Amino acid sequence: MKYLLGYDIGSSSIKASLLDINTGKCVAAVTSPKQEMEISVPRAGWAEQRPERWWQECVNATAQLKADYGFDTSLVAGIGITYQMHGLVLIDRAGKVLRPAIIWCDSRAVDFGNQAFEELGEEFCLSNFLNSPGNFTASKLKWVRENEPEVYAQIHKIQLPGDYIAFKLSGQLQTTVSGLSEGVFWNFKRQAIAQELLDHFGISANLLPEVVDTFSVQGHLTAEAAAELGLTAGTPISYRAGDQPNNAFSLNVLNPGEVAATGGTSGVVYGINETNTPDPRSRVNSFVHVNSTPAQPRNGVLMCLNGTGILNSWLRKIVGQLPYDQMNQLAAQAPVGAEGLVFLPFGNGVERILENRPADAELRGLNFNIHHQSHVLRAAQEGIVFALNYGMDIMRASGVQVRKVRAGNANMFLSPVFREAFVNSGNVELELYNTDAAQGAARGAGIGAGVYASPAEAFGGLERILTVEPTHQLREQYQAAYGRWQDALSHLIPNTITTPSYV
Repeated sequence: MKYLLGYDIGSSSIKASLLDINTGKCVAAVTSPKQEMEISVPRAGWAEQRPERWWQECVNATAQLKADYGFDTSLVAGIGITYQMHGLVLIDRAGKVLRPAIIWCDSRAVDFGNQAFEELGEEFCLSNFLNSPGNFTASKLKWVRENEPEVYAQIHKIQLPGDYIAFKLSGQLQTTVSGLSEGVFWNFKRQAIAQELLDHFGISANLLPEVVDTFSVQGHLTAEAAAELGLTAGTPISYRAGDQPNNAFSLNVLNPGEVAATGGTSGVVYGINETNTPDPRSRVNSFVHVNSTPAQPRNGVLMCLNGTGILNSWLRKIVGQLPYDQMNQLAAQAPVGAEGLVFLPFGNGVERILENRPADAELRGLNFNIHHQSHVLRAAQEGIVFALNYGMDIMRASGVQVRKVRAGNANMFLSPVFREAFVNSGNVELELYNTDAAQGAARGAGIGAGVYASPAEAFGGLERILTVEPTHQLREQYQAAYGRWQDALSHLIPNTITTPSYV
């Protein structure tokens, strides 16, 4: 028996999965730490984590995986990495991290991105980068240049979170075209580095790592890393991708018209197209998908909601640390629409679907004589779904056909209320599969290492375990509830979509 190992570098935990190559089945999986990793908030709107902590939890997760399953590490044919997108890690010439990573939900660089969008020209940015520089990695680097010049002067290379873990594994400073695109370092029209944005920010392209293919042998496990992890030196590192392109890949979402979703710390819907069609207000964003080639381009159109699992986690603290399945049962006790209670699920940094505006979470329509714990829990889950549906309406307006959505049977999709609200408010069919991000990274490693000749071979162990479809009666009820949610949003944000495009 041979294996593939996948690491998922999240903001709440590190997950590791071990796959049997022959069956494509996951034989062991662990999460470290058991409690969610902290996110440092030095100032309002900031969000940081220490990359060294990610590495330590990779070490801990690997040790636990070995203790649980006891596999022969020499039989690991490839290691794959997926990671929280849009983070900024800074490395000096000695390979030392210069400051905590500025992660995906940090809002400090918005003004730099907005200014570049205006000064370079909205039409230019959208036609070349498919996005506003917004709050992405390039703008975060500009923030460091302007606010921490002593740190900026020491930078040898910048990295995304997954690039850093790959560096710790292999000693190689590398990234991918997909990774460059997620930082708005990529010009889609020229198929090259976004030199125009770098020049505007006064940033040297020399700070960017070497580019490697997403599916390829990108390096080998060093003796030092192998000793720390308890693995075998020389094992190939053969795949890396951001969490949302990888989530789509893990669900075999590779072709135009296919759509994936996830409901972890953030909530995302990610659809594939083959054209460079940006949203004119940059509320949804296009990135290079994992299987894109110059001859056959594939872009992932991504809508992101920051306040998803983090809202559910916050509510768990409020209701006395109940298990999530009990929270889901409580939510199901309230009727559709939570008897008029509306939750706007923001409050975790600026939201792209709100055009990078800062927005707080809001609970509207609270009546002390009617509403109880179950209403609040249902309103929160429905609010998350409605925000995702609002993003899907934007995606539909941008030409992405959202009719069937695939997701892993995990996180928010474990909730029957969440699933029911998702399919009926969005008028979509939902398919749940027996996979997760770390398994996707392991499958990707198999392709990159040449173990699998094609994606078709890599997905032999992928199984659909549940299909959920909308019903006429529930559609009408959720349509009314979604309309109330949109009315609440319109008081906060002007020019909102007020009619779902599927109607």
